[in-house]
Amino acid sequence: METTERLQQQLESLGDLRSIVRTMKAMSAVSIRQYETAVHALADYFHTVEQGLYVVLRARGESAGPPPPMADTPHAAIVFGSDHGLCGRFNEDIATFTLAQLRQVAHTDEPCRLLVIGARAAGQLEDAGQRVEENFLVPGAAARIAVTVQHILLKLDEWRRAHKIDHVHLFYNRTTPGGTYQPTHIRLLPVQLQRFRRLDGKDRWPSRSLPGFTMPANKLLDGLLQQYFFVTLFRACAESQAAEHTSRLNAMQSASSNLDERIEEVTGQYRRVRQDNITSELIDVTTGFNALTGGEL
Repeated sequence: METTERLQQQLESLGDLRSIVRTMKAMSAVSIRQYETAVHALADYFHTVEQGLYVVLRARGESAGPPPPMADTPHAAIVFGSDHGLCGRFNEDIATFTLAQLRQVAHTDEPCRLLVIGARAAGQLEDAGQRVEENFLVPGAAARIAVTVQHILLKLDEWRRAHKIDHVHLFYNRTTPGGTYQPTHIRLLPVQLQRFRRLDGKDRWPSRSLPGFTMPANKLLDGLLQQYFFVTLFRACAESQAAEHTSRLNAMQSASSNLDERIEEVTGQYRRVRQDNITSELIDVTTGFNALTGGEL
């Protein structure tokens, strides 16, 4: 049987754990809001880039050619995960999804080059037998995402020059309305220019005439595509981190419920043991009194 001292120590430890879990829940909630705000703030800029591509492609006039064949060409993948644990199957799910998708699209014998953001996701891919060529740390705040994205773009440019990579895939988790996350795959390269040749519904051009431009169309197109890559990667990073903290918040809520149940269980056990001790002491006192007085009051 547990002693009251031992049970009291357990209650103190469980109370400390509950405080840590509450702190992590609060931090995750704040982080989710931070990254969701970054995604929303980026929406207008992304729409502006799309409109710019629409104008340039309309001015160029020619139709977009078919993308290069998926087979027999080098592939690269960018995978967003996490550096820290306590976020459920966040990294396992994105690693499994990445490998399944790459098996479908990358039919070349040459291994796919992997650039992974997050040590945990990189570890999952390496455990699956993949070679991670670059592993970047997850930015610690929304304000640091831009720096990470610049490093990714520089590495992609290096790979494209050195290895003639034509296909780049982007994998990350994004939150769903139900408070969970869903693995997502975006083909970053080749760019499907055809999708920018029309603006439908609320995306229609706001006036009856399109703006003009004076710089060469190809140069302007290259600049806009660089912005498109930047915004797409920035949004993927922010959405991935929002999903990471959502998963961590869910894990902490589950841990909090389990801790509450355990604290209630140990508290009940502590009270029973304490009551048994009190009862035993009273019996000892009564027995001693009877022995001294011969049972007479």
